[in-house]
Amino acid sequence: MSVGGNPWLQTHWDWHVALNFLTGGAGSGLLIVAVLTGMPLTAPVLLAAALIGIGLAQVSLHLGRPLRSFNVIFNPQTSWMTREAFVAGPLLLLAVIAGAFDTLVAGLPAALCAAAFIYCQARILKESKGIPVWREPHIVGLIITTGLAEGAALALLVALAVGQVEALLPAGTLLLLLVVARFISWRAYRGALDGNAPHEALNVLARAEGPFVGVGLAVPLLLLGVAATVPAAREILVVLGALSALLTGWGLKFVLITRASYNQGFAIVHTPKRGAGSGGIGSKPGW
Repeated sequence: MSVGGNPWLQTHWDWHVALNFLTGGAGSGLLIVAVLTGMPLTAPVLLAAALIGIGLAQVSLHLGRPLRSFNVIFNPQTSWMTREAFVAGPLLLLAVIAGAFDTLVAGLPAALCAAAFIYCQARILKESKGIPVWREPHIVGLIITTGLAEGAALALLVALAVGQVEALLPAGTLLLLLVVARFISWRAYRGALDGNAPHEALNVLARAEGPFVGVGLAVPLLLLGVAATVPAAREILVVLGALSALLTGWGLKFVLITRASYNQGFAIVHTPKRGAGSGGIGSKPGW
């Protein structure tokens, strides 16, 4: 932590919390994509439930006193974290039911809960007013498109793993659309941040942009495009394309939560004085 008013990197939300956004977002996205593409639901939905559960467990362990995690249920009227917790229970239950019955009727309620869950995650960041790179409204679209792209990537990997060849085309097509949508959301987000976040945070995001655009956009587009025309190498190309989309999404969220999360700092713009007519004390962001 810095000693003055300069922005400093928050340390309260570490990799434990970041993991909830990584696995929870990807799991929610996988559940939604599996239902939308008509995949057999058992394998992808149960994997989605496991990923969401892992993320929630990490948040609980992060507290040091895991039983305190139950305190989150007391503020649904004000807290998006509480709303996320309220959605998580029905989501996990409905995911198990969808996996057991493997029908569209069973899958739709689970997919709707997954959409609510990923939206809650996006709003948790947006409502964190002390961190400029989180409170930017465009982060909502970025987190949602990132989670969905991760879900489509996982759907491809699951389809290959269990031999659901018929799911490759719809899941692959959706992944291509989603990595483009994620890139558009990223550009809108970065454009809105310019001049509205500490230089340290902007520098972190600038360093992350090259790998994100190259590995997260260009590589999936290239590999999946080639896979569609070269059947002999299809499986390895699909795996590499899906992993590039998945891992860059996780990397981006990890950077946003643990590396670019500088607070705004502070600066005293009026010197306090005693007596009548003295100026007041105000503050402004220190960057």
